[in-house]
Amino acid sequence: MTNYGTIPTSSSPGSANLEYISRAKERLKSGLGARRPWKEMVNLHSIGLPGGFGDAFRRIRTNLGYFRMNYAIIVLLILFLSLLWHPISLIVFIIMMAVWLFLYFLRDEPWVIFNRTIDDRIVMVVLSVLTIVFLLLTDATLNIVISLLIGVVVVLIHAVFRKTDDLFVDEESGGATGALFAGVPSASS
Repeated sequence: MTNYGTIPTSSSPGSANLEYISRAKERLKSGLGARRPWKEMVNLHSIGLPGGFGDAFRRIRTNLGYFRMNYAIIVLLILFLSLLWHPISLIVFIIMMAVWLFLYFLRDEPWVIFNRTIDDRIVMVVLSVLTIVFLLLTDATLNIVISLLIGVVVVLIHAVFRKTDDLFVDEESGGATGALFAGVPSASS
């Protein structure tokens, strides 16, 4: 008996697990695909000194909006590396990374709570605060604070020196950091 032309169904638990793993792998690829390419981020031709404080601030604003997922990955990686010698903190961090993966990096659609769409920046801020609070409860405070400061300094250095001329920022996604800096005039205005 042939089953040509029929749609196979997953009846065994093993095939259901494989299907779940396949879907998770696809979501991971598409979720991390939303970040900007690393080659674009570290393009040596796009590195230069800012023209002044206003230009530096404009670059920071634009680059934070454009590379925000890349910057989140960098800060989380630095934090992870600093926790290698603190096993309890590392366990808490790995749990929080799983939360980050499902709530921020692997989401297909924006969060909607009480018929209101929640912006990615809000999700990132809430997850950042929760991660820091849970990690500070593990008695590795100095290590966490130093690693976060290093992460912020690395991100700010990149954001200041990365030119923004070749970045194509749309108002809805990448460069919408205006909510964070609403009262601060940009260099272009």
